[in-house]
Amino acid sequence: MPELPDVSLYVSALRRRVVSHRLERVRLKSPFLVRTVEPRLSDAEGRKVLDVHRTGKRIVLGLEDELFLVFHLMIAGRFRWGKPCAGLPGRIGVAAFDFEHGTLLLTEAGTKKRASLHVVSGAEGLAEHDRGGLDGLSASTAEVRERIQSKNHTVKRALCDPRLFSGIGNAYSDEILHRARLSPLKWTSRLDPDEITRLHRAASETLTWWIEHLARELGDKFPEKVTAFRKEMAVHGKFGRPCPECGSPVQRIVRADNETNYCAGCQTGGQILKDRALSQLLKDDWPSSLDEL
Repeated sequence: MPELPDVSLYVSALRRRVVSHRLERVRLKSPFLVRTVEPRLSDAEGRKVLDVHRTGKRIVLGLEDELFLVFHLMIAGRFRWGKPCAGLPGRIGVAAFDFEHGTLLLTEAGTKKRASLHVVSGAEGLAEHDRGGLDGLSASTAEVRERIQSKNHTVKRALCDPRLFSGIGNAYSDEILHRARLSPLKWTSRLDPDEITRLHRAASETLTWWIEHLARELGDKFPEKVTAFRKEMAVHGKFGRPCPECGSPVQRIVRADNETNYCAGCQTGGQILKDRALSQLLKDDWPSSLDEL
């Protein structure tokens, strides 16, 4: 699922292409995309785009007369920018938004169609899509402390909760926790002041670095390769590979469809955290430390 750095990239690219331009036509291929009835999607046609911004992991196109298109790409939804009246690509094409100078294409791979579009009117309607998460880029340490201690979760779950933090998901929470040298399974109620300060600094530095790095890499092009797995990442998606900091093999915890990656050497004092499925299968054979591994 695109997270804050990639969503920010989309927002910047869309601003350069569609702000001050009129949305001439909407072509909808998948009826499952639109999750609202009133206002109608056709009401957006003929209106000029005034702004593009991010709300959590959602991308918002603000049109004239306070009409908003709120996109949530979920896991497999992606944007493309094509020539005027570009055709929708094969089986993955979902919708096309035609401007006089180009077409914004929405695609979604896979059989499960989870991407969504809400058409809302007015500031109140838009506010319903704001989950209230704290912006890790601009928040103070005091604000992070208040949020992180408001509910007793594992720190990994807290970072991924959109009601607590905005735009952070599975991938960048792994990277933030590695930079902060914190176990993903540590309870937020047990974080001391120094650990909260490290977490705050790591969140800000990680997200800022990735936004700037991806922007430099992309230049003026439209984002085409949005992925949760990048070669520069320290631990996410790097199971079994050496940690770039200490050289220990990156570990993982698999639960349902999610995988958490961490470095035992940097984050858990050498302890191998239990994987719910595999550790129960291996029982006493499950290694409890890097030395046993």
